[in-house]
Amino acid sequence: MFASAEVASTPLEFEEPPDVTAYTFQYSTSDTEYLVRFREMYGLDEAMGTASTDLERVTALSRWVHNRLEHDGRQDLQTRDAFAILRAAMLGKSVQCVEFGAVLTTALNAVGIPARPLFLKASDADTRPSAAGHALTEAWLPDQGKWIMVDSQFDIVPLLNGQPVNAVELQQALASNTKGLSILGSADTSAKSYFKWLHRYLYYFDTVLDNRFGVKTAATGLMLLPEGARKLLAFQRQKLAAMRYTRSLATFYAPPVPTALPAAKAEYPTAGGGQ
Repeated sequence: MFASAEVASTPLEFEEPPDVTAYTFQYSTSDTEYLVRFREMYGLDEAMGTASTDLERVTALSRWVHNRLEHDGRQDLQTRDAFAILRAAMLGKSVQCVEFGAVLTTALNAVGIPARPLFLKASDADTRPSAAGHALTEAWLPDQGKWIMVDSQFDIVPLLNGQPVNAVELQQALASNTKGLSILGSADTSAKSYFKWLHRYLYYFDTVLDNRFGVKTAATGLMLLPEGARKLLAFQRQKLAAMRYTRSLATFYAPPVPTALPAAKAEYPTAGGGQ
């Protein structure tokens, strides 16, 4: 898990203005039948307990996912459907980081917190045969008006001076040796060891444009490229299909606009990868 990779020693730079050609992100509302069924079947209201802020709800559900799944980087369930992943876990199957991210993404959307998968990739992710990236979740905190990263595999939310950050903010803080970094969560992993391990993957950032539940979704992704970085066309020597690219923070971190749609089976792309 702690394989070596080149780590960006300086804060990554990005464009601030949005792209001229807009990318459309799609999100489901919490009253989508698929999400209502997930929320009720797995008792998410009880799992959140007395949480009163969006961040408390996020951390409660991260802990819930963390305690339900066992990690094994060699196992791939070949599904991103949260119902299927949790059924497999009940039968004793272990999962990869990408399944942790898929289940937490579903749970957060089910309680009205927009969320999407986040795939982190090392600078040499195209040529490395394995251990080239990590998958987790990004959640939109309505009461703070920002995206934050949540890693339910480790049950960790990174904080800077007590405030949650997104993955780009974390990279810039780590590369600048900024004081005040810590983690929020219940796991035994220390902040120092987690940040040292994760830092190598904080170079390319990609997510999914179509994050709806209950419909057949498009597999198109959007990758955030640092200034000066080439487009990443492959991951672990496998071609990345249907990927779009941006250097704009405003484009990548645009506020979510939910879309209400009828229910069917939700599908997740499988090209994000991780370990």
